[in-house]
Amino acid sequence: MNDEKLFTEFPPVTTEQWEATINKDLKGADYEKKLVWRTDEGFQVRPYYRAENLQDLDYLKTMPNEFPYTRGTNPHDNSWEIVQEVEEADPTKANAIAVDALKRGATCIAFNATNVDNAAALETLLKGIDLNVNGVQFNHVKNYLDLMKNFVAYVEKNNFDKEKVQGSINFDPLIYRLKHNKFWKSAEEDMQQALQLLEMNGCMKNFKVINVNGITLHNAGATIVQELAYTLNMANEYLAFCTEKGLKPEKVASRMQLTLSVGSNYFMEIAKLRAARLLWSTMVAQYKPACDCAYKIHINTVASTWNKTLYDPYVNMLRSTTEGMSAAIGGSDSISLQPFDVAYKESDEFSRRISRNVQVILKEEAFMDRVVDPAAGSYYIENLTNSIAENAWKLFQSVEQQGGALKAIEDGTMKAAIEESCQKRDMNIATRRYILLGTNQYPNINEVMADKIERVIKDENEGLKTYRGAMAFEELRLETEKYAKNNHRPSVYLLKLGNLAMRQARAGFITNFFGCAGYQIVEPAGFATVEEGVKAAGEAKPDLIVVCSSDDEYATLGVEAAQQCKAQFPNTPFLVAGNPTECLDALKAAGTDDFIHVRVNILESLRKYNQLLLK
Repeated sequence: MNDEKLFTEFPPVTTEQWEATINKDLKGADYEKKLVWRTDEGFQVRPYYRAENLQDLDYLKTMPNEFPYTRGTNPHDNSWEIVQEVEEADPTKANAIAVDALKRGATCIAFNATNVDNAAALETLLKGIDLNVNGVQFNHVKNYLDLMKNFVAYVEKNNFDKEKVQGSINFDPLIYRLKHNKFWKSAEEDMQQALQLLEMNGCMKNFKVINVNGITLHNAGATIVQELAYTLNMANEYLAFCTEKGLKPEKVASRMQLTLSVGSNYFMEIAKLRAARLLWSTMVAQYKPACDCAYKIHINTVASTWNKTLYDPYVNMLRSTTEGMSAAIGGSDSISLQPFDVAYKESDEFSRRISRNVQVILKEEAFMDRVVDPAAGSYYIENLTNSIAENAWKLFQSVEQQGGALKAIEDGTMKAAIEESCQKRDMNIATRRYILLGTNQYPNINEVMADKIERVIKDENEGLKTYRGAMAFEELRLETEKYAKNNHRPSVYLLKLGNLAMRQARAGFITNFFGCAGYQIVEPAGFATVEEGVKAAGEAKPDLIVVCSSDDEYATLGVEAAQQCKAQFPNTPFLVAGNPTECLDALKAAGTDDFIHVRVNILESLRKYNQLLLK
């Protein structure tokens, strides 16, 4: 096919022409308010991008495996390690789970090493695992020096090739300080362990002994820019400390790992991982390493727990799928996805299998491991990558100018900034600007989860706390469930009057609204007259009556319904679905107690009704 001839049939369209058409379609509406998205990270995203928006991005001229490695460190494919997290602390049981997972598609195991405090326990844990083929990660370690000593001895005893051994230990004293408001021993002693671990690591160039946990920041409510910038600040703290003690920068940088989150903001998460490699290279270049290995940072991604929900938990499978795709397309080196039941129980064989198989399908059926840097050239993702990198670098520089990560942690500025972002995210959930499907929007009203909860994960640390965004809504609904065990479930009667389309739309809105607290929704077909509706409402004996109609009809039907309901059921709250500004005073005078509409803070409102009804 002659491409040149083909495309001559499609004359080019200029940006000015695009803009003229868009403004015509907007019919006078504000372009910035309607179409320009301002992210939580503080920068603006346009509704479309063109080739001209890529002209100033220098890294686009590079190939994969070339500095600054924005496009990845692998020139041949997009392969990654499928990580299976094993929560089981008993070494024997954990080993059985791990060996089975490796047979079923996992290529790396993340162990809970709480009880691995001697050589015998480590041997039990790793029995039957070929460390020349499969990677291992050790989390929840009590003594990193002892574990590393035993691990090196195990590798040597079993004649594994040290250059092929892959994985990491979760050594990160700065994150420990941020979470606990104290070091394990002291800043100097804890940081000194980094030097010892690096020396013990020896020839195991693919086994990382410093792991900077950006995932912790994300799960505490940090924005993408904060997660990326502060993670780099902490990494720089380790680099500076170790090089000042005499170690070569390439020795330190090549033995480090970044563990970043991957959440549901699909394109932003792809761009974040690409920006992370760009900024890592920019930062490490200041140390003038003698080996390019210093620039090739290993990025380990762990799916967000912040967005996982107790109610409608199977939606978590969908969240994990998009998160796995973002991580793969963004070029993650190893990916761990959360079991769908992580919010309320320890994983079992089924939930582990599902989380693992998401990645297996992405590789074996979607072939996402075949194409190097699949996001390359996307006008949108390339611009997101650049925007995230620019804003994260500004924050990184600001922290460094003020003394670095350790100072920001010790004086509380890092914690305060993350908590401020956390409050904004919580408010977005409370007002449904951010949707958690099945929790603050479109709930499964008849779902009961209280009896399924096997564990409650609550961060009791004194410093920066991790949590889940859904927890406030879940507490409300669990209150309703607890009350309903010995009482009736609070019921909401939808008094549908007037315009069919509007009453149905508002009935759906109210169903979603009060369904988030687990209330029973009584929805009749609708009524021709107010009298019929009020009579039916009285027979249902609901806890709340909500009239659903159009704004125009509220001035008559709404006022009449309020008057009749208050006359016959004075102790039953009467609510209006919507915010009919032109007749608010008349509705209030007729006895309306509340107005439920899109600008209401749903969390505050439901708390108010729980206090009123759950007595």
